Parts: sequence; C-alpha cells; structure tokens
Amino acid sequence: MKLVILDGFAINPGDLSWDDLAKIGDVTVYDQTLPHQIAERIGDAEAIFTNKCIINEEILEQCPQLKFIGVLATGYDVINLDDCRKRGVAVCNVPAYSSESVAQHTFALILELCNNVALHNEAVQQEKWCDYPHYSMVVKPLFQLNGKSLGIIGYGNIGKRVGEIAEAFGMTIYPYSRDPEKAIKADIITVHCPATAENKGFLNKEFFENMKDGAFLINTARGALVNESDLAEALRNGKLAGAAVDVVSAEPMKKDNVLLGVPNLLITPHIAFTTKEARAVVCTTVAENLSSYLEGGRLNRVD
Repeated sequence: MKLVILDGFAINPGDLSWDDLAKIGDVTVYDQTLPHQIAERIGDAEAIFTNKCIINEEILEQCPQLKFIGVLATGYDVINLDDCRKRGVAVCNVPAYSSESVAQHTFALILELCNNVALHNEAVQQEKWCDYPHYSMVVKPLFQLNGKSLGIIGYGNIGKRVGEIAEAFGMTIYPYSRDPEKAIKADIITVHCPATAENKGFLNKEFFENMKDGAFLINTARGALVNESDLAEALRNGKLAGAAVDVVSAEPMKKDNVLLGVPNLLITPHIAFTTKEARAVVCTTVAENLSSYLEGGRLNRVD
C-alpha cells in the first residue's frame, strides 16, 4: 500500500519516527508540500496524511486512487468533507492529543504575564540588580492568581483542562458557554474554541470594551478569532493590561502584522501543541486510524 505524508515536519521534525505507518505500507515523507505540489505528490497513493495541506474536489479529481486521508491534527477544516463523502474517501483525525500540552502552554503564558520572569531575568543579566540599593528588585508588578477569575471561551477538552489547572491555583472559572456575562468580566479570558465563518474576528473592539478594565487575554486557539488591530489598540490604550497569543492571522507571521512591537503583548510562534509527548501520540494514532479503516472500522472517523 502506498502512503504519502504531505507535511510531516510540524509533527515529526526528526525526533520521532513514522515506523508505525511503515509497518502498514510504503511511506513517502515530505516535510512540506506547496499547494501546486499536492496532487503530483499524492499521485496514485491510496492513503495520505496531512496537517495543513488543503484537500478539495480539485485534488480528489486528480487522485482517483485515494481512499483514506489521515489528518495529523485534531482540526480538519483543511479537508472538504462533502467532496470526500461523494468520492468515498475516508477521513480520520487525532482528537484531543494536545489537550495537556496546550493547557500547559496556556498557563506558561498566563504565568509570564503575572510574574514577568523573562523581564526580571533580563534585568538581572544586565546587572541592574547588582546596582540596586535593595535586596528585592521589582521591575514590573506581579499579579497573584489565587482569588482571581478566569473566563474560558471554548469549554471542550482543552478548556476543561485549563479550568482544572486554574482551580488548583485558587481561581474561579466561568465557562463562556454557561455564563457569558461573568466570563467576559473575568480577570483573565482564555480562548480555546475552533475558528468558524461565524466567529471570525469576534474578539474585537466591542468585545474588548466589554471586558474588565486591566484584564488579560490569552489565545492559544486560532488567530482568525481575533481582530488584531483592535487588540493592538486595546493594549496601547490600556484597556487590557496584557495579552499573550500563540497564534496569529497569517502564519508564519508577516513582518507587517500590527501585533509586532505592541506593548504588554507576548507572542509565541504556534508552539502550544508541540511537546514531544503530544506529537508522539499523533504518529501512533494516525497509524491506528489507518489500520482500523483497513479492517472495516471507523476509529476517529470524522466523515
């Protein structure tokens, strides 16, 4: 059986293996595939695996041997499911593999906003503490989580795990789906919902104006959820005391993105899902999905 991995680098840059898939068929791995290369690289393969490559009717028409698509992620918005159903192509994803990793990264961002660890380390390395007259040097005030509130937008696997961690810190959680009025007035709002045509850019000027003055915003979900110009303005005018995002509107980030250089904003380059442990789950699960399909099963089928 001929198998093609179209864009495996994000999941396996070399520290893992595709051995489980190799036991099923002849695997060809590409680190990255550009749009104009997709159909050619699929060729007569019966099964493919993709993270961000878009598979639509045009691609399916050029690849009639294709029977199975394994998504190297939880989200499968890059696959046109209607076209796949029409052509009898099975589609499987890897649900919830990154819940722990994304929840952990969410709190890494929250704690950095609250404790300013990097900022204080930088000051120490610049010898500012050496010249300071007191034993404790506060460069920027710290913020205690205990007793504070956390609004959670998107209360699925990741959102619930974030909520559990927040409660361990002594925070009160408000899932947005249950109590939007309390959630939007929380001390910190964290976003964990998928991006859809309906909610694109809903984190905008109106939303920020309704938030608590001096609140923090965290987004480890999708960049499309945020109106980036409005977020930049909310940070510049002090409506928000800080924000941290792991995702932006176009990735890799463009040099003209309005968020670059905005004060009190932390940006990480879409890494929340990338712990080795989480990525290893993907490598194992996509092979299990294909094995199930070949045996007539429906493990993690989304179509």
